[in-house]
Amino acid sequence: MVDTILFALWFFIPAGIANMTPVPVAKLPGLRNLSAPLDFGATIGGQRIFGAHKTWRGLVAGIAAATLTVWAQQWLVREYGWFVASAADEGYLSLNGWLLGPALAVGALGGDAVKSFFKRRRNIVPGSVWLPYDLIDHIIGAAILALPFVFFAWWVYPVVVVLWLFANLGISYAAYLAHIKERPF
Repeated sequence: MVDTILFALWFFIPAGIANMTPVPVAKLPGLRNLSAPLDFGATIGGQRIFGAHKTWRGLVAGIAAATLTVWAQQWLVREYGWFVASAADEGYLSLNGWLLGPALAVGALGGDAVKSFFKRRRNIVPGSVWLPYDLIDHIIGAAILALPFVFFAWWVYPVVVVLWLFANLGISYAAYLAHIKERPF
């Protein structure tokens, strides 16, 4: 049971990396101006679909980061035996990193975009906090798009979502202390 939870948390690390990547990438000098919004500025009922913070630059960077993370994880399993039993049970080394990385990233960033759609409908200002949804949207989206690759027991998903919620609280606060984020949550 503990091995399964640890492997599930480890499995979704690329989704967490994809979700965090757009913020620092947006600050890189050569990429600041590449900020085309995912919704191309389109509106529904006078409100942006996703908002200006959801960009193609962030999506592409998130896909690249998640794919590199999947490859690194598979290398660690192969070379050092990390999570060997759980990884072998799930056939982790046989998964195609070219497909799994983008699936986790699109799931994570797509989950974030869907949450932003609903934030706009509730008139919540872009960039403001909507707890707990801001901390779990990406893991739910990634879990949905990871289903063709790995299907965990039903009870694993709520446990992973709760653990990611608390992990994200800590990571978000650490990013705030490191001046990467403007607000702690």
